Amino acid sequence: MSPHIVLGILFLIVAIVSLVSVFRQLKYRNFFALVMSALSVLVFGFFSISTIISVIKDSLQ
Repeated sequence: MSPHIVLGILFLIVAIVSLVSVFRQLKYRNFFALVMSALSVLVFGFFSISTIISVIKDSLQ
């Protein structure tokens, strides 16, 4: 198993936990934390998906 796929999976776990935080902050109406959680979901989600796609693409070549 490539160390990059492990990094992608860890990023995906952080993105999922941040997504849970987005819904929790919507419930509490804490808008600053909501923005920070949403940014975390976007950044970590993007990097996890792009890392996983890159590893899969490299393994097919």
